[in-house]
Amino acid sequence: MALRPQFSLIHSEFNDFLFAPVGEEEHGPLTVLSALTRLGVDPWREAARLSGLPRAAAAQALAATMAGLPTGDWKAADLSAIAARLVARLPECIAPAAASPQGARRRDEKAKSRVAIGLICVVVAAAAFLAMSHFRAEHPSESAPNPISSMQR
Repeated sequence: MALRPQFSLIHSEFNDFLFAPVGEEEHGPLTVLSALTRLGVDPWREAARLSGLPRAAAAQALAATMAGLPTGDWKAADLSAIAARLVARLPECIAPAAASPQGARRRDEKAKSRVAIGLICVVVAAAAFLAMSHFRAEHPSESAPNPISSMQR
C-alpha cells in the first residue's frame, strides 16, 4: 500500500533541512528531524514555520529551540552558528498567506461569504416551505377513491 502524499518523504521540500546533521552524539549524528522530535516539536510543521521567517529570525528561533537539547559534540555557544547553517538549508519561502494581514482578510471574507450563502439557503428553504404550506391550506387535495372499496361494490 502506497503512502498518501502528505506522509511521503520522497518529495518533501524540507528534506535537506530535516536530515541535516546538528552534530555528533554518542550513537552517531543527530539530525534536525531527530532533535525536533526529541523536543516534542513536529519537524515538518516547524520547518514550514521557520521557512516563512526571515533567515536571521529563523536561525534565532531554531537556536532557542535547540537550547533544550542535551549537549553533544557542540557547545551551547555554538548553537547560533549551527542554527544559521541549518536554516540555510530551508527552501526560500514567502510567509504563508494566513500569517499576512491580506491573507487574514481574505480568510475572513471567505468565512463571511460562506455564512451569507448559508443564510440565503435557509431563507429560500423557509420561503419554499411557507409557500407549500399556504398552497395546501388554500387547495386541500381531494381524497382519491379507494380502489379496494370500489372493487367491493
